[in-house]
Amino acid sequence: MSKGRDKHQERHHDLSMFGKDLVRRCGAHCELCNASGESLSIYEVPPVAAEPSYEHCLMVCETCKEQVERPKRLDANHWRCLGTTMWSEVTAAKVTAIVILNHLAKNEPWAQELLEQAYLQPEETEWIAQWTLGAK
Repeated sequence: MSKGRDKHQERHHDLSMFGKDLVRRCGAHCELCNASGESLSIYEVPPVAAEPSYEHCLMVCETCKEQVERPKRLDANHWRCLGTTMWSEVTAAKVTAIVILNHLAKNEPWAQELLEQAYLQPEETEWIAQWTLGAK
């Protein structure tokens, strides 16, 4: 096996160790859009550290994960739910919501209106500054 594959499998294993705690935290709902009855998977919120961190992980549905990973395909109507998510007590969910809203606000007036209502802690602002949707 290649070193890259080994590292990927090791990281995947490390992330799966958070699985039970993440499922308990999310209550079987997507932590971004609140969808229930959907298959959920772990999403690491950028920037991704060398070691996996529970605080940087979310349980998300396939729709949210695909759109966050491929922002050119964002369905603006799907993300109207972020008006609730931006007030989440889960910092990773709140940060992700604001980053998505920042991306949408370029073309969606409702997203800009939500951003104007947002209240962020300094550490949340720092985290958001380190991540631009679609940037590698």
